[in-house]
Amino acid sequence: MEPSAAVARLFRPRVAWILPVLYLLVGGALVGALGTAPVDRAATDKLPDGYDATEVVRLLEDFPSGDGQLAVVLFTAERTLTPAEQETLGEVFARAAGGAAPAPPQAAADGTALVGVLPMPSTDAARLADDVEELRAGVRADLPDGVRAEVTGPAAIQGDLARVFEGADLTLLAVTASVVAVLLIITYRSPVLWLVPLLVVGLTDRLAAVAATHLLTALDVAFDQSTTGILSVLVFGAGTDYALLLISRYRDELRRTPSRPEAMARAWTRTGEAVLASAATVVVALLALLLSAFPTTRGLGLACAIGVVVAAFAVLVVLPLALVVFPRWIFWPRRPVVGEPALSEGRSFWRRVGDVVARRPVRAAAAGLVVLAVMASGMLGIRSGLSEADQFIDTPESIAAAGRLAASFPAGSADPAVVLTRADVGAVVRAAEGADGVESARPAGEHDGRSRIDVVLAHAPGTPEARADVAALRTALAGFPDTLVGGTDAEDVDTDAATGADRGLILPVILAVVLLALGLLLRSVVAPVVLVLTVVATYLAALGAGWLLSTGLFGFDRLDVGVPLQAFLFLVALGVDYNIFLVARAAEEARRHGAREGMLRALASTGGVITSAGILLAAVFAVLGVLPLVVLAQLGIVICVGVLLDTLLVRTVLVPAVAVRLGDRFWWPRRVGEDAGRA
Repeated sequence: MEPSAAVARLFRPRVAWILPVLYLLVGGALVGALGTAPVDRAATDKLPDGYDATEVVRLLEDFPSGDGQLAVVLFTAERTLTPAEQETLGEVFARAAGGAAPAPPQAAADGTALVGVLPMPSTDAARLADDVEELRAGVRADLPDGVRAEVTGPAAIQGDLARVFEGADLTLLAVTASVVAVLLIITYRSPVLWLVPLLVVGLTDRLAAVAATHLLTALDVAFDQSTTGILSVLVFGAGTDYALLLISRYRDELRRTPSRPEAMARAWTRTGEAVLASAATVVVALLALLLSAFPTTRGLGLACAIGVVVAAFAVLVVLPLALVVFPRWIFWPRRPVVGEPALSEGRSFWRRVGDVVARRPVRAAAAGLVVLAVMASGMLGIRSGLSEADQFIDTPESIAAAGRLAASFPAGSADPAVVLTRADVGAVVRAAEGADGVESARPAGEHDGRSRIDVVLAHAPGTPEARADVAALRTALAGFPDTLVGGTDAEDVDTDAATGADRGLILPVILAVVLLALGLLLRSVVAPVVLVLTVVATYLAALGAGWLLSTGLFGFDRLDVGVPLQAFLFLVALGVDYNIFLVARAAEEARRHGAREGMLRALASTGGVITSAGILLAAVFAVLGVLPLVVLAQLGIVICVGVLLDTLLVRTVLVPAVAVRLGDRFWWPRRVGEDAGRA
């Protein structure tokens, strides 16, 4: 019995419906009963392991009142505050602070502002957001006429950050599903067919979120609010891509045989290897993030790897069974008819594109490389390093209040650097005050033999000048034993250093994984090297073009330091998908038609589906822009540009041009002629 005939028995419509129905019922019940696990963040989850600023945050959690997060209450007026009003505001501040017994608010030299600092004990993001809102309500009660009260500082910024994610997952899911639905309708040109993959992938997305978050919680792996958003986009994108490839091949096989089970068996057998190879490559590449110094980055990699596994299972197991249950009318109005020519055999648009490329492959490849090089040149102007103030698309109160605070107080007052030391406090204070860029330093508590010193820097938090102030402060205190410098700007300095180390370690690992996976799939050396080089070129072009779009169109001043690594991961791992789909089909066609014709037939047969998949994936990642953080918008921009480049230029022009020019050498040391002889 032929393999396809044996597999066809699994796709008999009388029994094929059982697993999809069980998947919908059991999967829906699990999603409804369990839901996603709640985010339970530690204060150090977004900070790199082993750095001074991270250790400061960890140690501060043990200080009285949980001194790791400070809220800064700012009272302002358009006039000079009278002594009586200052006394009243002091009472308002003390009442709102409750039992925290804060120091009295300090008046600005210009008399128009009063500032009070209050430690916030909570480290959980949701509880911190509630505490900040409660504090805001408290300080706005019984204010004198003409006086405004606002809350800023690290605690308020983190609270506002948590607030912007409220309802964001539901919004992202709704927008993503809508985008996928519209593009599937356009792709299939059917009012019915799109419902099947959308239903399967939509449930799979929710199952992946439930499985990933609960597994991460059980393994004590950190994740944050953005993890489930990125996971959802990835599952929808990858799952729909795999579905498009399977359905396209199924439609092609229905033109060759009247039997739906046999057609699905052939489609499943011939696309399964490519989908499994693609999914395995993406999963292993995502797991490379476990090498990161950042706990939440490790969590993102593991969560997304789980999501891709679940998506591949759903598309290779559930979706084929669901599709074969329906007669051919599900493709209406373009039902496949036995005897129609397959895509690889006609003069389709993509075959004509391939013929144009094949006539002058060197010119085509050179033109493609020039386009990529021009776009990559935008990288030369990249400025990286988003401050906390730059993270938000819409300016929250904490950021606006910090700007007003800087108008009446030293720029670093809202977010002082924190020094923890076991050395003599007086000597450390004097050394800190003597450092360049330090306005003042004062002792701020003691616990377990460690003293805390708050250091007000001369420059506004989040600026390059403030980071230089941190470097000068660390240099000034380098001679004191067991002395650490932390605070937001110190965290930024350490984050930059750790991100650079991550890139140096993880990027080569991802490239090696992708190269190995392609080598095993294609049993070739030259083809994998060519494909990886084209994907890297695409990444560089996407990063350059994404930066120009971020600054010119969206007005972002800087690129978040984490975007290049995450964009590299997704573009290399996902971008190689389309090359796998193309060259796997090319290898199949080359067995019967030779290397040159095999590549052109592969382009003709996969051009439409891969283009549809690429446009869909680009649109899905662009949906990240609905989330209210600049870093996610930037990530979406770069990946959207990269996927479009990979789909419309690299896979369409560059790879076919190189493959046609090299001929049989493209597959070295594999010999397609020998494959043809065995076939």
